[in-house]
Amino acid sequence: MKSLQDLDIFVRTADSGSLSATARALDLTPAAASAALKRLEAELGVALLVRSTRSLRLTQEGGLFLEHCRVALDGLKQARDLLAGGQGRLRGVLQLAAPSDLGRNVLMPWLDAFQQLHEGVDLRLHLSDRMANVYSEPVDAAFRYGQSQDSSLVALPLSDTHRRVLCAAPSYLQKRGVPGSPVDLVDHDCLCFMLGEDVHDRWSFWRGQGEPVQVRVRGRNVANDGDAVRRWAVAGRGIAYKSFFDVAEDLAQGRLQALCTDWTTEPVPLFLVAPTRRQFTPLVRALRDFVALRLAELEKFQP
Repeated sequence: MKSLQDLDIFVRTADSGSLSATARALDLTPAAASAALKRLEAELGVALLVRSTRSLRLTQEGGLFLEHCRVALDGLKQARDLLAGGQGRLRGVLQLAAPSDLGRNVLMPWLDAFQQLHEGVDLRLHLSDRMANVYSEPVDAAFRYGQSQDSSLVALPLSDTHRRVLCAAPSYLQKRGVPGSPVDLVDHDCLCFMLGEDVHDRWSFWRGQGEPVQVRVRGRNVANDGDAVRRWAVAGRGIAYKSFFDVAEDLAQGRLQALCTDWTTEPVPLFLVAPTRRQFTPLVRALRDFVALRLAELEKFQP
């Protein structure tokens, strides 16, 4: 083959179903990516993909060739990683996506520490509360709360006992009082997170083995950014229902106070996800282990 990149372009395009997405991920023009596919097909003497203005699909020959390409690229990647490991260091570019609040307030200091340990590692970090499309966006893996609805994704668990926490600033509680139970939330200003058009205004709680209590909350402030909800809570604007990791430092420093701690809150397991196992290189796995250890230490302080 003229270039291993031609094989990589073919595999990425088959996975994402989009030639333009592959071009963006590899910082190529669509014309260059298309030329690579044509070059590969010419060398093999078969059509690998059927392309139209609206769709792209594998031919029968393309499907057979794809699996062999995966094996070949995986083998080469493992060989390269072994050589790098044999030199006693991790190196390469880490392309990661994470929710805004978790990324800014938890992961960024840890990523800085990881890079200090491994000076050959460069970082590309995408922060957004919109779930990253790991098939088409230029990321190796994404931090994601909750079980994915996409069964084709490969997920490495980071924390499976992590939960949400009901919390508010002392200044808000002094003014409005402390709710004695989740049902009292109907009399409070609650700070809601919005994803797309969906406002997360139904908060669930459990006590013992009983049925969940779901409270429909209301408030003056709604945001599509988790960090904005956290900042409002710290500023005393209302009560928030946040992932513990996102507010752990605020709780430790007294900026927020945990509420209704005799109730069990909603579980929010955290995963590192990718479209294929080959994305979980030794570098990504080393980061996963590094982050998981710190999350486990932080989780000890969960109310």
